Amino acid sequence: MAINFSLSGKQFLQDGADVYALFVEQDFDFKKLSSELLALFPHLETYCKEQDFSGKEQSNLSIPVMHEQKLVYILLAGLGKKEKKVDIENYRRALARIVRFMQRVKVNNLALHLPLANLFGVTDQVLGQETATIAHMTDYIFDTFKEQEGGEKDIEIILVLQKHNRAALQKGIKNGEIIGNSINDAREWVNLPANVLRPDELASQAKQIAKEHDLGCTIFNEKKINELGMGGLAAVSSGSEQECRFVILEYKTDKKNAQTIGFVGKGITYDSGGLSIKPSKSMETMKEDMAGGAAVIAAMKALAQFKPAVNIIAIIPLAENLPSGVAAKPGDIVRMYNGKTVEIKNTDAEGRLILGDALAYMAKNYKPVMMFDLATLTGACQHALGPFFSGLFGVDESIIKKVEKAAQIAGEPVWRLPLTKDYEKAMDCPVADLCNIANPKFMAGATTAAVFLKNFVNDIPWAHLDIAGTSFNVPDIPYQRAEMATGVGVRLLIELALQWAK
Repeated sequence: MAINFSLSGKQFLQDGADVYALFVEQDFDFKKLSSELLALFPHLETYCKEQDFSGKEQSNLSIPVMHEQKLVYILLAGLGKKEKKVDIENYRRALARIVRFMQRVKVNNLALHLPLANLFGVTDQVLGQETATIAHMTDYIFDTFKEQEGGEKDIEIILVLQKHNRAALQKGIKNGEIIGNSINDAREWVNLPANVLRPDELASQAKQIAKEHDLGCTIFNEKKINELGMGGLAAVSSGSEQECRFVILEYKTDKKNAQTIGFVGKGITYDSGGLSIKPSKSMETMKEDMAGGAAVIAAMKALAQFKPAVNIIAIIPLAENLPSGVAAKPGDIVRMYNGKTVEIKNTDAEGRLILGDALAYMAKNYKPVMMFDLATLTGACQHALGPFFSGLFGVDESIIKKVEKAAQIAGEPVWRLPLTKDYEKAMDCPVADLCNIANPKFMAGATTAAVFLKNFVNDIPWAHLDIAGTSFNVPDIPYQRAEMATGVGVRLLIELALQWAK
C-alpha cells in the first residue's frame, strides 16, 4: 500500500478527507484553534473537558461528526507540554497515533493540519522528512503470509499548511519516503522466516539493490570465503547445508579526495546456537539475528539515492548457525582472516566470529577512516539496557560523539557502555590467541564481546552498536509494533553518513 502526500493551502475542512487531524500542546488555548473547526463543533471546549482531554503526551481525542453530508472524524493529537520547544519524538508518536487511528476505522484520506516546524526547533525540511518517514513506518504491517482481502487503497495524506516553506517541505517529504521505505525493507527481511530468507537470498536482495541504485557489489561464496582464510565465518556456517555468503556493497561519491567510511552488519539468518544449542523457547525469534545486516543493506539503498559526498563500504557476512555432524564444536580452534587464532568454547557466541572476519577484511583492504558495526550480539546488552536503548562501544571519542549525535537526530537512542583497558584480558586463552567467550570473572558480557571485536580493527577508529534488545519485539510504540522487527539502525546509519559528508 502506497502513501501519497499532497500540500494544500485551503481551509482545514475543505479538503474532502475522512479524518481531519491537528496537533495540540498540553493545556492548549481553544481560541487559537481553527475557526472553521469551532464553527463545526462549537461545544468543543466543553466536550474536551468532559473527556478529560487536555493535549497531554500520548493522548488522542476523536470526534465523529457529519460534514458536507458525510461522516468524518475530527482527531486531536496531544503533543504534551511545551518547554522551550516540543520534543520532535512527541510529534513522531502523535503522528503515528493518527495513522493507526485511520487503520482502525478503515479510512484512507487524511487532512493533517501541519504544525509549524519551529514548535519542535527544526526546519521545514526536517519536519517534512519526519512526517513522511513516520507515516511509512506506521503503515507497515508484516502480513506477507496472510490471506489478503484485496482491493486495498493507497493512503492519501493532505498536509494543510500554515506559514511553511513548500519547497523545503517537499524535499523533506521525498527524503522521508526514501528513509521510511528503506526502514520497511529492513523490517521485512528481519520478519521473514528463516526458511524463506537464507544467506543466499539476502545476498541476492543486496545484489538487486546494488543493480537498481548503481552500487558496487561483490559477493563471495563459501569456496572463496575458505580460500581467503575467513575461519570464523566458515566455522559458524559449517553446520548448515546453506552456504555462507560475504557481501560487499560500495558507494562512491563524485567528490574528489573524499573520505571513506565503513559499515559492517551481522547477518546470521538463523541462530539455533549450533552445538551449544539454545533452549527451544529462545530459538523462536532467532530469524532476527541478521537485523544488523538488514539495517546496513537498507541504509545503503537510501544513501545511494541521497548521494552524500563520502565513500561508503558496507560488508555483511551471512550464515546460518546450526548443529550437525560437521558443525563447529566447543573446543575447536580456527584461524581468522587477520591470522589470529580463536578457541570456540561456545558455538552460540557466533556473531563475533563472523564480525571479526568482516572487520579485519575491511580494515586490511579498504582502510576507511572509520568503521562502525551493528549486531544483535549479546543477551547481556539486552538485559542491561532493555528495549529502548542500543549499547554503544568504542574508544575513539570523536567517533562516539558522531554516533551519539546521529542517533539523537535520527530518533534511535543509544547508551554508551564501558570499553576500558581493564577488560582487555577477558578474552585471553591458554591454547589460542583469543577465546570466543570471556573469563567468567569479568562478567559484563556485552563489553567483553566488544573487546573481542576490537582485536580485528587494527588501528582504525571504530565503534560497535549492540542492537540485541532494540531490533525485534520491543514494547509497542505507535510507529513500531510489538512482536515485529523495528528496523533499528537504518535511520542512524543514514544520518551518520550524511553528517560525515558535511
